Amino acid sequence: MKKIATLIALFLTLTACSEDADDNAVAETNASVSFKFTHNWNDQLLDSSNFENLDLTNENGEVINIDRIRYLISRIELINTDNNLSYVFDGYKFTDLSNEDTYDFSPETNAVPLGNYQLKFIWGFNQQDNINGAYPDLNTASWNWPDMLGGGYHFLQFDGMYNVNTTNPAPFNYHNGTARVSEGVFEQNFATITFSESFTISNNATIEVKMNIAQFFTNPNTWDLNVLDTPLMPNYTAQKMMQENVLSVFSLGEIIQ
Repeated sequence: MKKIATLIALFLTLTACSEDADDNAVAETNASVSFKFTHNWNDQLLDSSNFENLDLTNENGEVINIDRIRYLISRIELINTDNNLSYVFDGYKFTDLSNEDTYDFSPETNAVPLGNYQLKFIWGFNQQDNINGAYPDLNTASWNWPDMLGGGYHFLQFDGMYNVNTTNPAPFNYHNGTARVSEGVFEQNFATITFSESFTISNNATIEVKMNIAQFFTNPNTWDLNVLDTPLMPNYTAQKMMQENVLSVFSLGEIIQ
């Protein structure tokens, strides 16, 4: 009887060890990911400590000061290039450059298998997600886009002064959202940001995304603030130019593992 008990104990011990090994093997095949957004004006790093205090020159030659930058992205997605499976993270990222607590994004559910990936996200909200009044935190932040211009939410608020090196500085309000074609007729104006580079996730990772704010005025449309300063929200042509320019604003940075 004692021999049988010993054999049973040995069996249970081996089984437990085997289960532990299996658990460890599963854990080692997945990684958690988070995202770190950094902001710059070409080679000048911008953060809450300095963005309001710099004289910056855009591609068209206007010298500007920035008063406010807030923007929204959604549907952050990792695409596994080994098997083409996609992992779309819940939620959206609302960033206020004056608040560094908003720079990073850690999805609540963020485990992905180890492998090779490309990054993709939506600038603003797509048509399915851009629902009037649907997000209480954005309502509180006064992030709503006017109903008469299509409703939903802003994608970007970029405000400041230009020609600040002259005796006639003037304000600009570079606001982006749904495009108004004509009275009662609107056009979706979000953009899909897809990064061509692939990268390997071999452990828990922090993915840096760089935002070059100067590109809003640069590529492919060189922006002349003397012509397009404010109001831009009801200006269909300006809204579509913003949609084109945002495609060059983001780039992939360092992958920390």
